[in-house]
Amino acid sequence: QVQLAESGGGLVQPGGSLRLSCAASRSTFRFKAMGWYRQAPGKERELVASIAPCGSTNYVDSVKVRFTISRDNAKNTVYLQMNSLKPEDTAIYYCNVAHENTGRALLPYWGQGTQVTVSS
Repeated sequence: QVQLAESGGGLVQPGGSLRLSCAASRSTFRFKAMGWYRQAPGKERELVASIAPCGSTNYVDSVKVRFTISRDNAKNTVYLQMNSLKPEDTAIYYCNVAHENTGRALLPYWGQGTQVTVSS
């Protein structure tokens, strides 16, 4: 099964930036749509951004303009560049294989995630 490993989180002040990485264990990754998801305390996990194998992207309205999802198929890695971070972006961020149309996570399991905390 595909293993996903998220990294790059941390503590950042409002207005700051972070770049998250998600490394997949299989080269078949390049044929899959991928998504970044987040779960804040007391809230359900939500899709933040997704990227199709061809590179087309979708974002939830709250992160449009501020976040950029990208992928490097040669490295089996998907990235999430997060700029102008806000306290409401605080959450654990996860990646998963995504349904190309709905963004629904397709793998029945999750990695350990990476914690993003935005606070002064």
